[in-house]
Amino acid sequence: MKWKDAPTRSIDVAGTKFVYRQLGPAAGVPVLLLNHWGAVLDNFDPRIVDGLAAARPVIAVGYRGVGASGGEAPVTVAEMAEDTIAFIRSLGLGQVDLLGFSLGGFVAQDVALKQPDLVRKIILTGTGPAGGEGIEKVGSVSWPLIIKGLLTFRDPKFYLFFTSTANGRGAAKEFLERLKERKSDRDKPITMAAFLRQLKAIKAWGMQARQDLGAVRKPVLVANGDQDKMVPSSNSVDLSRRLPNAELVLYEDAGHGGIFQYHETFVQNALEFLVR
Repeated sequence: MKWKDAPTRSIDVAGTKFVYRQLGPAAGVPVLLLNHWGAVLDNFDPRIVDGLAAARPVIAVGYRGVGASGGEAPVTVAEMAEDTIAFIRSLGLGQVDLLGFSLGGFVAQDVALKQPDLVRKIILTGTGPAGGEGIEKVGSVSWPLIIKGLLTFRDPKFYLFFTSTANGRGAAKEFLERLKERKSDRDKPITMAAFLRQLKAIKAWGMQARQDLGAVRKPVLVANGDQDKMVPSSNSVDLSRRLPNAELVLYEDAGHGGIFQYHETFVQNALEFLVR
């Protein structure tokens, strides 16, 4: 089964419906995917999901209040982490690997700090630590490019996730086309209210005190583009220094969506890391 055909499922988590999709082998520790600000299930890159699912069970979940998931979107990363922990337990999983992109990387860090026994390995992409450089400015950096996208009739991710070089523009077009591959059973779009509530959570994460990342003893792969303007790439370097068992990959001439631009290389990097 490919990602574009994976059925959308739902599960009741403490009275709230969470939507998710699952594919890949039946056996093995699942890789749980946690996505970016404003993302619904259809914003996961099909090439990355399919690449991982060729070797590992993969589960992608929608946040509370986003897409077809019920409830109201949280305004803190801590609440999203608690939801994620409850979701994992509701599925009856004893342990998962976490792959968090951007906002999802914030959530993955908090899950690992709150419930380390639930986590085997962690992949943090396009993300940064609590209190990290420029994270509280994600909104002010993003709004002009979101408006530019509206004015040019382009998805804002064209400008937000990729560099303005020929390589970046080409990768942006290919990525955005991949997101259209699923033709039926698509998730609901995010509402503006949920979009703004998530932005509050991001700003709060950027302003909160640094966490003790030295307490995260799990193996971590940190990956990003070398020119991330949303969550500055310096945050990826900072994570790799502060996490005791981390390795860093920076993709050249790539922005916030470096893992999408270099999806084949990233899948190879991720699978090699997960099987070690």
